[in-house]
Amino acid sequence: MMSAHEVSDSVMFPDLYEAGIAELQRGLDKGQFTSVDLVKAYSARIEQVNLKGAALHAVIEINPQALTQAVVLDAERKAKGSRGPLHGIPLLLKDNIATLHKEGLNTTAGSYALLGSEVAGDAPVAAKLREAGAIFLGKTNMSEWANFRGKVPNGFSGRGGQTLSPYYPNGDASGSSSGSGVAMAIGLAAASLGSETDGSIVSPSSKNNIVGIKPTIGLVSRTRVIPISSTQDTVGPMCRSVADAALLLRFIAGKDDDDVVTREQPEVPDYTKALDKNALKGKRLGVPRRLIRDGNPVQGEFDKALDVLRSLGADIVDPAEFPSTEELKVSRHESLVLTVEFKVGVNKHIEGLRKRPQNINNLADIIRFNNEHKDKELPEPYWTDQSQFYTSEASKEDEKYYEAVKKGYQLGRTDGIDATLKKFALDAIVLPSNDSTSYYFFRGG
Repeated sequence: MMSAHEVSDSVMFPDLYEAGIAELQRGLDKGQFTSVDLVKAYSARIEQVNLKGAALHAVIEINPQALTQAVVLDAERKAKGSRGPLHGIPLLLKDNIATLHKEGLNTTAGSYALLGSEVAGDAPVAAKLREAGAIFLGKTNMSEWANFRGKVPNGFSGRGGQTLSPYYPNGDASGSSSGSGVAMAIGLAAASLGSETDGSIVSPSSKNNIVGIKPTIGLVSRTRVIPISSTQDTVGPMCRSVADAALLLRFIAGKDDDDVVTREQPEVPDYTKALDKNALKGKRLGVPRRLIRDGNPVQGEFDKALDVLRSLGADIVDPAEFPSTEELKVSRHESLVLTVEFKVGVNKHIEGLRKRPQNINNLADIIRFNNEHKDKELPEPYWTDQSQFYTSEASKEDEKYYEAVKKGYQLGRTDGIDATLKKFALDAIVLPSNDSTSYYFFRGG
């Protein structure tokens, strides 16, 4: 997008590739442009590159009410002043995060099987952003069912097609929050939300050169977010800067009576107050070297980043190994836990819908739907697999499952992160993004 994109002769924007939320909010407060102008500008950009031009397939659906909401919020700003830093700011949400059905947006996890379903209301994370005055510009494409259908390329969904990298022709944008990552990389909204079970925020954020935060489980509600795992799922911000990610986290964090894991959290801080360039002075950061894969292509850059952290005053403890390292590398406990919890969670989500698509009542029905609609859901040659669906459908919450949950907590938390933080007196642990998710998945709180 040009650095001074003009919607009309009198409207000049900052560079919407790079503009942060605070910069946009200042422009709105000064009357340099309106939220209507922002919605039009971002929508025009989506029109240019989403299905046309580069055809990156980052956005699965546009909110038909976005412009109307912008008009209302502009009028409110003029009459009463701003609600705060998100007033009138256009955001994108991943297509597994529920939004009001009457608004006109679907919530489908990228699947035709849920097209036309009616959610009971906003996901709490969406409701908080809406209350803060944010505008939901649309939903982003994603790896269908959050990459848990089977062996299918990252970023593909039946409804949204194949999301592609904005940096390399036909490149892998990673998943499952692929659309949110690409949308941020090319300025399709001011900020976005993704979700992660194991890498689905961190990996596409890394691949698309943006900032993603996977919050600790229990910090952010998962209610009315189409799930994989009650043990591991979380929603988090995906933005172009640390400042924007901290701002979104401030608004979406908090207790939710319908999500039991959020009930015991302490009072949520204002994360933006931690944006201090001197904050690393005297902090001890540990590097679990044996968790970094041999031949990791970014290891050289990672080591340079450690030098930057040192220059900012951090004390780098290298190595600072996990006691559970070797067992983590070969553990299959996560696979069993996710397989079981996916079936339970998806069936519960469908049960909680206000209106279900015809003959879709559970995971078994989704499998049947896909087989009956192969042209849409299982097209040749790369997108035909739903082996994980079959495995999950056959799974049970038995003793092996409960033992896997227990073992996962032990390896990832008790003998993993917590043990390492304590042993080396660390403030934090640092790893390359592409090695930072799979090994310690049961942090949990």
